[in-house]
Amino acid sequence: MMISTKGRYALRVMIDLAQHQTEGYLPLKEIAARQHISEKYLESILKTLVHNKILVGMRGKGGGYRLTLPPEEYTVCQILMLTEENLAPVACLVHGAAPCAREDRCPTLPMWKELHRLTTDYLNSITIADLAKQPNPDLSTL
Repeated sequence: MMISTKGRYALRVMIDLAQHQTEGYLPLKEIAARQHISEKYLESILKTLVHNKILVGMRGKGGGYRLTLPPEEYTVCQILMLTEENLAPVACLVHGAAPCAREDRCPTLPMWKELHRLTTDYLNSITIADLAKQPNPDLSTL
């Protein structure tokens, strides 16, 4: 599994918003500057998060973005699923994939299923609040 730039940046944005949540709505420009992400690319990420009701946006003076829930209620898995669409390690485990003709005799399928379960469980065990508490994280390397 390879997490795209969009997935990594979405996590950075969520952490940034969690760390600055007491400041109210945060302008896109400020988030982009802190995270060293182009405003245009950040806009597409924010659009996805707003569309899925992870964030709420407000236009105009004093506008920007904020989390819709406390950071403890968002998991890394949840955010990555929105940006990556799936976290399956192999094509046959992607939700909605056509059934594999070898499924009943594939010696590696149980291993891939377990890897997918372990990965999903692990990413579901980490919240945005957990990541926001990290001491002085250098988020530009994510």
